[in-house]
Amino acid sequence: MDILTLGNELLRQKSRPVKKIDDHYKPLAEEMLEMLHRQKGVGLAGPQIGVPERIFVVHIQNDEPLVFINPSIIETSEEKSSYEEGCLSVPGVWADLIRPARVKVQAWNEKGRPFTIDADGILARVIQHEYDHLEGVLFIDHLSNAKKERLLTKYEKLSANKQENQ
Repeated sequence: MDILTLGNELLRQKSRPVKKIDDHYKPLAEEMLEMLHRQKGVGLAGPQIGVPERIFVVHIQNDEPLVFINPSIIETSEEKSSYEEGCLSVPGVWADLIRPARVKVQAWNEKGRPFTIDADGILARVIQHEYDHLEGVLFIDHLSNAKKERLLTKYEKLSANKQENQ
């Protein structure tokens, strides 16, 4: 399992709904969580690993890991918050983003059980970030054109340096 990076067209495609949550999804979720931990991330979506389905995992330090299948954000707060975000698919760059401070999400877990969660703080932010991946949206898409261009330039330099050192 590899993490796809900026430039891979799968990251820009809208993910398809999971039709039936079967025995395939529990090991997939476990593998995604293992990858997330290896990469020291807090969230990972199916499209980031080449699985164009509506699934993502979240693991915030000191909380239980969560698996979201076919999630729907059903409510967002009017209150906004700013926080620096990065992405495993756009490694090495971060930017402050303003997002709703709280969200309410309905989804199914890897066992096919439905749940609803009211999230705030970092959990709300990570859920929104990973949900964006399911829609083919990257965090850099929320930036002004000028900020996005600066980040893309930095990312390209980092990528070029990484390739030279390999």
